[in-house]
Amino acid sequence: MFRTAAALLALLAFPATAQPLTADQAARVDRLVTTTLADTGVPSVEIAIVRDGRLVLDKAYGKANEGLPARPDLPYQIASNSKQFTAMAILLLRDEGKLSLDDRVSKFIPGITEGDRITIRELLSHTSGLQDFWPQDYMFADMTVTTTPQHIVDKWAKKPLDFQPGTRWQYSNTGYVVAGMIVEKLSGQPLLAFLNQRIFGPLGMHPLDQDETNTPAFPAGYHRFALGPVRVATPPARGWLYAAGELSMTAADLAKWDIARMNRALVPARDWVEQETPVLRTDGRTNGYGLGVYNRYQRERHVIDHGGEAVGFLTQNTVYPDTKDAIIVFTNADFSGATDTLTSGIEKIVLDNPEPALTTESDRLADVRAVYDALASGRLDRSKFTANLNYYFTPTTLGDYRSSLAPLGPPSSITINRAPRLRGGFVNRNYTIHYANGKELTLVTYAEGGANGRWEQFMIMPE
Repeated sequence: MFRTAAALLALLAFPATAQPLTADQAARVDRLVTTTLADTGVPSVEIAIVRDGRLVLDKAYGKANEGLPARPDLPYQIASNSKQFTAMAILLLRDEGKLSLDDRVSKFIPGITEGDRITIRELLSHTSGLQDFWPQDYMFADMTVTTTPQHIVDKWAKKPLDFQPGTRWQYSNTGYVVAGMIVEKLSGQPLLAFLNQRIFGPLGMHPLDQDETNTPAFPAGYHRFALGPVRVATPPARGWLYAAGELSMTAADLAKWDIARMNRALVPARDWVEQETPVLRTDGRTNGYGLGVYNRYQRERHVIDHGGEAVGFLTQNTVYPDTKDAIIVFTNADFSGATDTLTSGIEKIVLDNPEPALTTESDRLADVRAVYDALASGRLDRSKFTANLNYYFTPTTLGDYRSSLAPLGPPSSITINRAPRLRGGFVNRNYTIHYANGKELTLVTYAEGGANGRWEQFMIMPE
């Protein structure tokens, strides 16, 4: 029964057909990726784009390793993007009544510092206080030797806490190692086996343990030291990523998971909601981190996202739940900001629907300069102002403008900060006033439409 229902959910969550991008959009994405690879030296990129809950692009560029061209069917090491799967495994066990998110860690894993105070929720939200075993952006000496989750716990989770549980936020891979051990103890299975049974299999995903992908058949990771040559990275020994970042998968596979998230499919809807709900610290603040994902607004969009960094790999997974879109970017390089550049660039190409521009409205810089000069000199032509602005410019107001602006001397330039936009029946324009001594002031204006529309507001204030 479970397999049949899960398969149906997977089919509903991942449509068999998808509408392609327009030819222009596809060409612009190609140019963006090609330019970014050339500018950064990143060897390859694998991209998946979801629009309206459908996969519309699945493509790879560059070289996966020295003898293998990039292909969209090659799994990349997704590193910390794995955390959302570990967290969901915990939520599934909670659904079965095997644990509570408020259970103390000591109930399941003994010997952890203040484990009788740290909750599972704090492990998953990076508020436990457990010291991160891998804060560096490089592989340190210990990572050349095979490890186990218990070894990581013994070496890092038994140190004094960095802070009292729940009081601060600090990214901790160690906390996710402990969470993975809890999954294995309560499920009676290796973490990856549990995920395959409950998530990956039903969704038709085929992830691998990243330790199994450090061979010539898979993408190699690459380093770059400062501006030196791009070099193949030596991978860490086995066992280091585990529940904090053990997965390798294709971008299209991760898209299936994102689509399930959008549709609240596969797992109970409350699990998706709980994973995405930002966890509050004891002081009532949050940085938007939930249980393995961030929930935030950026570039005027609501996003559920996470990044990942492994030795030689950087990945970014960004879901736009309100519009059922997603952008997945995998690279086999642990240098440059290519993942962010590509995510924001693709967003502009594929997802943006900008407000109609006021193409008939100019920046009116000459008029702005004339009014500024008049205010600084005290010679004002009130016919250029509406009744409201004439009311605003009392003798006191005009005196303050003249006495404060005249000593600054004439501006070296005035620049508009953004395209004109409508508000309250007027055209809003904001400017920066620059002076030779480096000082800058802000000017916020409203005016009637058209080239000679009267000014409704002309307010100068500190930058």
